[in-house]
Amino acid sequence: MQLFDNPASPFCRKVDVLLHETGQSADVERIPAVGAPTDPSRMPVAHNPLGKIPALVRDDGGTLYDSRVICRYLDDRAGAGLYPAPPRLWEVLTLEATADGIMDAAVLMVYEARCRPEAMRVAAWVEGQWAKVARALDALEARWPGHLAGPLDMGQIALGCALGYLDFRHGGRDWRQAHDALAAWEADFAARDSMVATRPEG
Repeated sequence: MQLFDNPASPFCRKVDVLLHETGQSADVERIPAVGAPTDPSRMPVAHNPLGKIPALVRDDGGTLYDSRVICRYLDDRAGAGLYPAPPRLWEVLTLEATADGIMDAAVLMVYEARCRPEAMRVAAWVEGQWAKVARALDALEARWPGHLAGPLDMGQIALGCALGYLDFRHGGRDWRQAHDALAAWEADFAARDSMVATRPEG
């Protein structure tokens, strides 16, 4: 299989962590991809018309894209059970969606600074994206510690990658403030071999 990948992307990191956790890393050839909505020329548009990563080209030639689709496929391929049976499945999918929403908002904040000329940037729009992150963090702190203390699942992996991305790109926002339980969980989770191996640099 071929994986169009960028270590700085939290969505790609989700896939990479799953590959490490399920022993499938050696089954994937990683192809670096770099780009942005304003310049998708070096993105895998021939495999994903949206020009987004990650994109996984299967051995049969078919391509899967969107990290949630890829993760479901790889989990099924390994029989890893990171997406458990209902009713816990609904919790896992909701936690993964919450983490992906944090990533979406945090990435859009980066794009606003990198892709839009300074005179056209809208501070209120950036803060609106951070407000989504802040609400999600509050909900996670209040409602999810019990689930996070349970067995490893894809929701936890997604959340670990989302929080890692906040540190990577938005460290000055100090997401840990007023989120003691979440911060304690993240500290333990970030020490997993799969998370250490995929930690972004730069």
